[in-house]
Amino acid sequence: MAKDARFIRADRVQTRFELVDLEGMLPIDHRARVVMSFVEGLDLSALYEAIKAREGAPGRPPPDPAVLMGLWLYATIEGVGSSRQLERLANNDLAYRWIAGGVPLNYHGLADFRVAHVELLDRLLSESVTALIKAKVISLAEIAVDGTKVRANASRASFKTASKLARIEAAVEQRLAALKEEIEKDPKASSQRKLAARERAAREVKERADQARAALEKVRAEKEKRAKTHAKDEASKKEEPKASLSDPDARIMRFPDGAVRPAYNAQIAATPREGIIISVTMTDRRNDAGLAMPMVEDMVHRYGEAPKTLLVDTHYATSEDITVLRHMSTEAMPKVVGFEFARDAA
Repeated sequence: MAKDARFIRADRVQTRFELVDLEGMLPIDHRARVVMSFVEGLDLSALYEAIKAREGAPGRPPPDPAVLMGLWLYATIEGVGSSRQLERLANNDLAYRWIAGGVPLNYHGLADFRVAHVELLDRLLSESVTALIKAKVISLAEIAVDGTKVRANASRASFKTASKLARIEAAVEQRLAALKEEIEKDPKASSQRKLAARERAAREVKERADQARAALEKVRAEKEKRAKTHAKDEASKKEEPKASLSDPDARIMRFPDGAVRPAYNAQIAATPREGIIISVTMTDRRNDAGLAMPMVEDMVHRYGEAPKTLLVDTHYATSEDITVLRHMSTEAMPKVVGFEFARDAA
């Protein structure tokens, strides 16, 4: 390097205050703007009514629900499903920063928003797709349906047999009785609060154990039903039925990579031309057989009509499904592609 050369060296230690014009930096035709324009047209009154912080009353105001909705919608379009990743993007990525508009965010609040408003988000999905259908942007004439395994937030160790669940329930019952007795005898308020917290924790364990037991009974009933049609396969299975304490609705499933993990089976219906999802259901079924009809029924319930053509894998619908589809009314009956059956067939 020449000794007499003059240049500006990088100074990464100096603290700086930067002025950022998010509105000016984001291109006018960026799809983040399209997403927020769409969100601002939705009826989010239920979300605003649920806010406890009110003018003239104490309480910390939460983030604007429209911002949270916009962030999750844009993240979904971009293929982002993690609340931690979304928090990082909202701090560093221009498009996400523009949507956030300076609203303070954290991953916990982002995750809570998505979990707490499942029914509302489901209703908005139906209303949004219905609006797109009326505007002739999309059509239900042809719908593709398929399932994919989604890993559950549960460990293999959380799955317990009936005998193990019974032991856990008995131990929790004893613990609850002892804690209640201590609360009644202890005169100190601070100690009572601690004991009450421990009692709540024990009660939650008992509730999860009850939910796991109900799920286990469902698994047993399915196993008994399958034993009547696949006796040899069921007889070869030596492992007892199990249910998860942390996620009772999850099942142990085999993934495409050969690994066996706790999971759900997500059923997704979409318009193949536009690539818009119109229906999503979660099930604990390990395979897709027999799930064609429930998806058609969900579409009829949401939009008042069934697809004229249903694109499915060849093992998706059972013979019973095809029989039911054959006897549906002409208006509601879809043609099933992938089977030796069509609406015009005899």
